[in-house]
Amino acid sequence: MRRGLLSSPKRLPSKYFYDERGSALFEEITSLPEYYPTRAEMALLLDVADEISRITGAEELVELGAGAATKTRVLLDAMQRAGLARLFVPFDVSETEVRRVSEELVAEYPELHVHGIVADFVHHLTAIPPGAPRLVMLLGSTIGNYSPRQAVDLLRRLCARMASGDFFLLGADLIKDIALIENAYNDEAGITAEFNRNILRVVNKITDGDFDPLLFEHSAVYNRQQERIEMYLVARQPHRVLLAGLGLELHIGEDEAIRTEVSCKYDRSRVQSMLEAGGFQLERWFTDRDQLFALALAQKT
Repeated sequence: MRRGLLSSPKRLPSKYFYDERGSALFEEITSLPEYYPTRAEMALLLDVADEISRITGAEELVELGAGAATKTRVLLDAMQRAGLARLFVPFDVSETEVRRVSEELVAEYPELHVHGIVADFVHHLTAIPPGAPRLVMLLGSTIGNYSPRQAVDLLRRLCARMASGDFFLLGADLIKDIALIENAYNDEAGITAEFNRNILRVVNKITDGDFDPLLFEHSAVYNRQQERIEMYLVARQPHRVLLAGLGLELHIGEDEAIRTEVSCKYDRSRVQSMLEAGGFQLERWFTDRDQLFALALAQKT
């Protein structure tokens, strides 16, 4: 965090969005009319879940960044229909979400064992317990939050934790009309703006800081050169911020931007190259009927 705030432009890791309030706001975002990724991915999962279960034969499901595990239930249902659902491992930074999801799923699936992990999967993949046959998932557009180099590094480390023959399911937001993408991150209700500003409240808690979220405007714009959305908090006026826990004093200029998230968009060739560099072989490529979102099913090579 310190390095990011001292860089130019300033930046904050997007993992700090997800305290209890941030997780609740994101769940609101997923149901907004402008936010197509969740609807497109859910519809796609409903179409292909049984096929994924048949191909993988997985008895264990590991979800990185599980959140509310809404889409997870579609795959668990398919595994249950095949008599395969034995273990679910929700991995998330939010203890509240992991506890809630674990309790819900144990009640909904009496034969299912749940092993929750509260940690940042980018740094704590070793917390995943051994097991097989297994399907590991990274759904939503989470992979897009990382630079190409960071994404490949994450996939390589994940692959090293998996057994030979294990499968990996990756969600990828596809390159499409720019206006459609930008609208998804600039909703009329202002929920995404509030979600964005909430990251400053989280930083304040962690660092004993005094960021005033109301001094910042939300901005989300598409970078055509890098094929990604970039989300910023832009200062309305010059001011000073003290982060006592970091021993850091920041002088924020008027219109100075703090980057809080990137969300890369993909096509099939880009996803395939990324998976291969990470140690996986692409086995199936699924897209929704409108070509908004893709699910890439890969296997450890």
